[in-house]
Amino acid sequence: MFQACVYQEPSSMYITAMSVMILLTTACLALLEFIGKHLQYSKFWNVGSKKSHQILLSSKTGMLLLYTPAFLAGLASFWIFPDGGTRFMMVQFAVTFHFLKRDLEVLFLHKFSGFMVLDSAIIISVSYFTAAASMIYLQYLTLGFQEPLVDLKYLGLLLFLLGICGNFYHHCLLSKLREKNEKGYKIPRGGLFSIVICPHYLFETIIFLGISLISQTPFSYSTALGVALYLAARSYATRKWYLSKFENFPKNVKSLVPYVF
Repeated sequence: MFQACVYQEPSSMYITAMSVMILLTTACLALLEFIGKHLQYSKFWNVGSKKSHQILLSSKTGMLLLYTPAFLAGLASFWIFPDGGTRFMMVQFAVTFHFLKRDLEVLFLHKFSGFMVLDSAIIISVSYFTAAASMIYLQYLTLGFQEPLVDLKYLGLLLFLLGICGNFYHHCLLSKLREKNEKGYKIPRGGLFSIVICPHYLFETIIFLGISLISQTPFSYSTALGVALYLAARSYATRKWYLSKFENFPKNVKSLVPYVF
């Protein structure tokens, strides 16, 4: 069944290596989050850090560093690969729009506190750039090969749009938690925050699932699985953080998946 949902793409050590690499990288980052060795941004920017030996960026600058290279990779692909057909253009659009949206949220929506450690910013930025550029390039390599027997691209587009809307909505709720010049954290309210602490991560997982179904390549599936693993670990760490900081944090609120995890 799975083979019916995957492109019959060219046999290549490069393609296999990239698919394995993205999955192993994100799985390792997820494991580190689970055991408390966090990438240092958002609530965890100063967890276990030695500030005198690390370069700190403002959260806004750090977040732009995270997403802009991946957005530029997607944007450049329209010039490098102008004629790839419907599925290829859908992958280009989805990848580019997702990272453009994140940049626009950084510039005009989010209210930041704290800093981001440069090392963490570089790790995430390189990971996003590699995933975005590779997803598009490896999709380009499938042109001319037999399409999957089961066409999932329109289901993928639907999931992508659902993820984009849900992610944006919950980012809006987060942005309204703080009044002007406030820096502290509060327990988020509204939307799915009543049942999971990281609904924005849930919808970001859906975004990458949608992109993988539009693409239907082994690399895109590996990327979606890797993102899901990392965001599950990050949301688990976030829930632990809220439990440690707020005595009134509701114990029935899960990390990522409503009523399950």
